[in-house]
Amino acid sequence: MAEAVLIDLFGLKLNSQKNCHQTLLKTLNGIHYHHAPTAKLLCIIHCSNVNKERDGEQDLCDLEPGNGFSLIIREFETVSKTSVAACLYTIKQKIDEKNLSHIKVIVPEHRKMLMKAFIDHLFTKVYDFEFEDLQVAWRENLLKPSPEVNVPTTHQLEETQSEIETYLRSLPALKGDLTIITSPLIPDTFIHGFTTRTGGISYIPTLSSLNLFSSSKRRDPKVVVQENLRRLAKAAGFNAEKFYRIKTDHANGVWVMGKKEPESYDGIITNQRGVTITALGADCIPIIFADPAKKACGVAHSGWKGTLLGVAMATVNAMVAEYGCNLEDIVVLLGPSVGPCCFTLPRESATSFHNLHPSCVRQFDSMNPYVDIRKATRILLEQGGILPQNIQDQKGDLDLCTSCHPDKFFSHVRDGLNFGTQTGFISIRE
Repeated sequence: MAEAVLIDLFGLKLNSQKNCHQTLLKTLNGIHYHHAPTAKLLCIIHCSNVNKERDGEQDLCDLEPGNGFSLIIREFETVSKTSVAACLYTIKQKIDEKNLSHIKVIVPEHRKMLMKAFIDHLFTKVYDFEFEDLQVAWRENLLKPSPEVNVPTTHQLEETQSEIETYLRSLPALKGDLTIITSPLIPDTFIHGFTTRTGGISYIPTLSSLNLFSSSKRRDPKVVVQENLRRLAKAAGFNAEKFYRIKTDHANGVWVMGKKEPESYDGIITNQRGVTITALGADCIPIIFADPAKKACGVAHSGWKGTLLGVAMATVNAMVAEYGCNLEDIVVLLGPSVGPCCFTLPRESATSFHNLHPSCVRQFDSMNPYVDIRKATRILLEQGGILPQNIQDQKGDLDLCTSCHPDKFFSHVRDGLNFGTQTGFISIRE
């Protein structure tokens, strides 16, 4: 059962014959009769910049009142934009506001594949689409289809992507300016930082606004995340085309860039200039490593499981083994993460942290003690040989709890499954 119904009239140029209007009116009445009882959104998209003087054609908005059209059109939401990308993105916002997922698209057959191409870019697998042919009478030239083929060409697909990217670039930043948290411990040889949630274009409340990760389970598509990344790269000064994210496994595997990439890993190290490596986080700790002497760097994703498995020191040890780094030269930054004020584990799991050091656990005698994964990570780094003064996990925004500060950070603990993601990144300047 369709929760939302989208009628694509974007490519239709209406001629001025009276029966043209009547045919469209009949079609819309039929759609409304069939779907209005159950659909929570009925929407029409059409073009707002049609040349109305050409060949006697009319824009959808110019149909004369009194022919019944003005009455039926009130039963639909209408979206009139200059591009398909702008129309669909506006409708996506309406769909997401109502938390809908099952969508029927009623589209002329000759535009079906092109419409699918736009939808594939702008929506994720959270949404279920069904397509239906827009039944109108072509044989009497009542409605004139655009000269588009059933299967889009490579050029059309490239134009589709370009149109979407151009539109997304035009959107204003949400929730304020883009902000990057940096540390004076890392010299200017490197570009580094931790992102906050402001300055991007993601509009869904739990993802707004600088969400930097897309998946099939979230409503933010890759094109939106890519635009957020483009804005981050511009602000930070790195190349967005050479940007590598950890493929999280919540373990302690480390990818040495230049060697074969594993299927999953929670650390990356590199000595290549101009590439940016990044660790994602939304309560888990994004960790940055830098060795100014050997000009090498690394990142790690450390959740509670990865912390206990020693992913931080696994990343350090990989830098020592691969690049000849000395432990006393390596600087480590612990990015924003969930604090012991908000993060609990079952007592059985918390016991491992208590065994590491009792100060890592609060209310240990309870069924779900509070656990400090940041303190545990520092302890393990110091035990592994990193100098205490070379570890920064406090000051500024670094030690703020992600769950306690919804204005600054995303949080899985706070927001549930549809959570946004911030990141810690570093690169060696070219």
